[in-house]
Amino acid sequence: MQQNKYDDPSFFENYSRLPRSTAGLEGAGEWPVFSAMLPPLAGKTVLDLGCGYGWHCRYAREQGAKHVTGVDISAKMIELATSSTSDPAIEYLRMAVEDISFEPGSFDVVISSLTLHYIQNLGAVTGKVFQCLRPGGSFVFSVEHPIFTSRPEQDWHYGPNGERLHWPLDHYQSEGLRHTHFLDSDDVIKYHRTVSTYINTLTDAGFRIKKLAEPGPAPEVLARYPEMKDENRRPIFLLAAADKT
Repeated sequence: MQQNKYDDPSFFENYSRLPRSTAGLEGAGEWPVFSAMLPPLAGKTVLDLGCGYGWHCRYAREQGAKHVTGVDISAKMIELATSSTSDPAIEYLRMAVEDISFEPGSFDVVISSLTLHYIQNLGAVTGKVFQCLRPGGSFVFSVEHPIFTSRPEQDWHYGPNGERLHWPLDHYQSEGLRHTHFLDSDDVIKYHRTVSTYINTLTDAGFRIKKLAEPGPAPEVLARYPEMKDENRRPIFLLAAADKT
């Protein structure tokens, strides 16, 4: 099932108010860890799956990437990314991640930020990523952490005065579709997977895992956005870096 929630005007408007939308990579709490997991990008060809506003595409070029391709299903995202980019070495394609079909060995690096938990058939996409990478190429991605995606409510357990008591965890082993509440929308489709499923999907495709991370917001991000302080009480993101051997 391919969902294009970001072309819904109300949903897109709410998303555009998030720190990662207004401040770019500096407003993404996981960015310092994610960027440290990337290989050197100078002279590389890069594919960004779920490119959104194009922040990662432009960053790759700033780091010296030779050519960058951004893919996103949302017309609104592609339009905004294109209007924010004046670089002929970056191209944006409106396409579902599930539908990518690049020649074998087309890219040195594939990145994906907070997109793959929207994908139903992760194994198929991971296989396509493996195929389009050159030998020695790298795949670095982030997803919502399985502790975050296990319950469709994706919310805290609150006390009588509205205080956040704890983050409830349930149905962790029951993988599959979740109809979640996200950005004031009651039916955002995501797919819950365990940590082991993410790892095994990579290794089954032929990848060698280099590093995993479950970061909270970096100190510099917390200093700018103190409302993120509770994000350190449970993991919200899972990051992985893997190589095609």
